[in-house]
Amino acid sequence: MQNSQVVKIDRPFITLGQLLKEEGIIPTGGAAKWFLREHDVKINDELDQRRGKKLYPGDKVEIVGVETVTIQGEQ
Repeated sequence: MQNSQVVKIDRPFITLGQLLKEEGIIPTGGAAKWFLREHDVKINDELDQRRGKKLYPGDKVEIVGVETVTIQGEQ
């Protein structure tokens, strides 16, 4: 069963690599390239492997088999 959580950001966007690091899924930003080659990641239900992909409030990121994260902006 996957975890589901909300991540609040205090800036206009966060990159996929930054999200993986901040969530503790990878130890360093440099590990993002390897992680994305080995794991399926869906952004808004579409597969994506770009560690620099910009994620905005309202985006849903599913790390298949690990967790689902919804990006939320400051309100």
